[in-house]
Amino acid sequence: MNKRLIILGFLILAFCVIGKLLWVGLKSIKVDEFHPAAVIFVVDSSASNQSKLDEQKDFLKQMCKLLDPEDQIKIIKVSEDSYLIYEGTPHNSSGITKAMSAFTKYDETEYGTAYGEALKKAFSHVLTMKKEGYIPAVVVIGDLENEGAIEKQINWDLLPENVKKVQEYVPELAMAFLYAHPQKLDNVKEKLTPVLGETKLIISPEQNVDKSTRKFLQAIGR
Repeated sequence: MNKRLIILGFLILAFCVIGKLLWVGLKSIKVDEFHPAAVIFVVDSSASNQSKLDEQKDFLKQMCKLLDPEDQIKIIKVSEDSYLIYEGTPHNSSGITKAMSAFTKYDETEYGTAYGEALKKAFSHVLTMKKEGYIPAVVVIGDLENEGAIEKQINWDLLPENVKKVQEYVPELAMAFLYAHPQKLDNVKEKLTPVLGETKLIISPEQNVDKSTRKFLQAIGR
């Protein structure tokens, strides 16, 4: 009987020790809190970018499939003017396709690429979505050609300062510039790497754009 009591005592002690170790171990495990992302796409539908536009739209939809249902996206169309053509869940493939089909068609009466205007609108959405609890990011898809009204184009000397101002409220801001010529992307890297850093700035020409998705997801914490 005494022997059984001793064995039982040892078993209880062992269970207590193991339970204590498990409790301490579980308490030390930090579960990352999920923060939904808000991705603002800037899509170039100007004449100079039309030859690659269908491929780019497919790529955008592929990126959307990799986002979470809790995420939100906005799509800003760029040509002579720039305006919002879609906002909502990234998994509404039908709605995204309809919006881009309707509002990115070639229009021979339009001339220009209002990238500067589009980025101003994108940054405004970034600030709004940050207030709503999202992690914002901007993805620019197009050739980055400067055409049309100068006041609507990107001022590359002022852009880094504008990004810095946004970072004051959104320090985790990530940006991607995809499908442009390497010469254009080299300028982007030169201007924005000192501001965004290597991990928050993703650039890629069309030849390597498939590799950019993983980097972008890492940049928004996925």
